[in-house]
Amino acid sequence: MVKVILLFLVTALAEITGCYFVYLWIKHITSAWILVLAAISLMIFTWLLTLHPEASGRIYATYGGIYIITSLVWLRLVDHVKLTAFDLIGASMILVGSLIIITGWRSV
Repeated sequence: MVKVILLFLVTALAEITGCYFVYLWIKHITSAWILVLAAISLMIFTWLLTLHPEASGRIYATYGGIYIITSLVWLRLVDHVKLTAFDLIGASMILVGSLIIITGWRSV
């Protein structure tokens, strides 16, 4: 299960990074060359999705939960936004739901 969660985290980071590069370009913080990195990052994200070991619907449902948690960590570490109690409670609930789905893969 740790291997699957790490794969989800790397997948989420690739997606968030690609989108963040586009954001930087749109906000005129960097040059258009950053879009090359964005495209590469998003291609890696798409490729990583193909490596997940379960049916796509379960992958997307579980990945969505891990993506939300990773996004909140990004919000705190990169954007320097303080997380609220609601962020932490919601992330905890999502983590439990994602872990339940991952654990259920073995029982199918």
